[in-house]
Amino acid sequence: MALPAMPMALAGRADLAVYAMLGSFTTTFGRNLPYARRARVLALAAVAMTACVGGGSALAAWAEPAGGGAGAAVVVAATAVVAGLAKLACDAARLSGLGAVLLLFSFAVAANSSSTTADVLPHTALAASGAAVAWVLAVSGRLVHPDRPQRLAVAAALRELADLLDLQATTGTAYDSGLPRHRATAAVLQAYRTLGRVPPTAADAVRGDRDGTCLRLADLAWSLLIGIARRPSDDPTGLARSLRAQVRLLVSRRRRDPGLLPELALLSALARDDTGPDPAPPAPTTRRAAELRAAELLTGGRSAETHASVLLVPALRMVLGTGLAGGAALLLGLGHGYWAAVSAAAVLHSVNVRTATQRAVQRTLGTVVGLALALGVLAAHPEPVVLVLVIVLLEFLLEYVVARNYGLGVVFLTPLALLLTDLAADSPAEALVQDRALSCVLGMGIALVCALLVVHDRAAVRAQRALAACTDAADRAEHALAEGPQASFPLVQTRLAAAVVELREADDAAAGELWPAEMDPTELAAAEQRAYRLLDRIVRPPGRS
Repeated sequence: MALPAMPMALAGRADLAVYAMLGSFTTTFGRNLPYARRARVLALAAVAMTACVGGGSALAAWAEPAGGGAGAAVVVAATAVVAGLAKLACDAARLSGLGAVLLLFSFAVAANSSSTTADVLPHTALAASGAAVAWVLAVSGRLVHPDRPQRLAVAAALRELADLLDLQATTGTAYDSGLPRHRATAAVLQAYRTLGRVPPTAADAVRGDRDGTCLRLADLAWSLLIGIARRPSDDPTGLARSLRAQVRLLVSRRRRDPGLLPELALLSALARDDTGPDPAPPAPTTRRAAELRAAELLTGGRSAETHASVLLVPALRMVLGTGLAGGAALLLGLGHGYWAAVSAAAVLHSVNVRTATQRAVQRTLGTVVGLALALGVLAAHPEPVVLVLVIVLLEFLLEYVVARNYGLGVVFLTPLALLLTDLAADSPAEALVQDRALSCVLGMGIALVCALLVVHDRAAVRAQRALAACTDAADRAEHALAEGPQASFPLVQTRLAAAVVELREADDAAAGELWPAEMDPTELAAAEQRAYRLLDRIVRPPGRS
């Protein structure tokens, strides 16, 4: 954000620096992805962010919303459409975070400016430059730590597994431990997705040192996870301690190759030895088919049809909420009325009604503190260059804390939005704070009403299908066990693990909606426990009698 904006501020055009900063929001997308995929995702995000700024500036030049009337109404309608499309695209790509809200914010700032036709191209170019700088910096880590995203994903899996082992040491059980077991399973599957690999299948030769430390650790985590109840460690606390020591090596920036701790290297070797004779190398087509099938299973167990159906209603909620909030702000004559639309979008960006309500409460508290912070900064009347530096600092603090607590993120997001607006067009501090407070209350209130009114059964259907899929995967696992050790065991394990993770996630999503899933909680808990028990039983590898 600082690199493309500071030259403009130093040149006395701080009002133009805003558009470069908006392009810099590209970095909010895909920060935990491997660098190859991150480069592709950020390239698309950079195009989208630039298009939002360019399209908003063009719309402002044509509609002239500052004059009110039909032009302002057109901008409100366009803002709602952009909000829905951004929500739909981010959900379809499974990009978490505030990506959709920031796309909307970039469009809204540009669309509510006093742009002329001559300004459209410079504004677009500045946004593109900010996005380009963001892209370069976001992928430059590959030159220093090319495998850092993979190491962090594997470290997260080992950390969750260590927590599960501590629980086993305390309670003596692990397969029916609910959320901790779910988190460990989901983290291990996510590590494989980040590595671009799958758990070992019959189509794999035994994987060893040549496959890399991260993959060996992922395979070790998988082996420990599926056998945590059947083959309990003699010293689970000590093993957990070793796993956490390995995590420290993985997350350290001082070593390019984290290596394996001696005790984990021994465990890894024992796990490989326990697989029995190496299977015959499969034909390339057979191996590829198995990899594709396992990769499909790792996506979470949802069909494309089910996933598409889940996307539409949240996007509709977003369109309705932002449109009504922006329209109400326009009718009430609020200055910077687009803030109401952005506030509504921030609430409706949540998964379901329950989390939307939680976000509204957090946003209210965070906004109060953030407004006080913004008023203090504006009261000092900082120079444009200082204002740019303060905005950069606020953006850093926002990105650092928002993943930990949304309410804390809003504390820095609120003054960030106000100061960006003040940088683009100098306004009285009291008027900015008053507009922000009123718009925030209006937007959140309308968003909650929309969340309550737009009730649908998609989350309930997803939960029912997840339960059916988990039951089917468990039935297949029992059938495989009845037939004895066979080559299909690894794929059965992968299918069952993905299904049980999706079951809990679907149930959590459905629990926050007003439309009941009409499922017996005891049936769901029994299905989850049955799946984990079966995972712990399917440990006999192919080729062993």
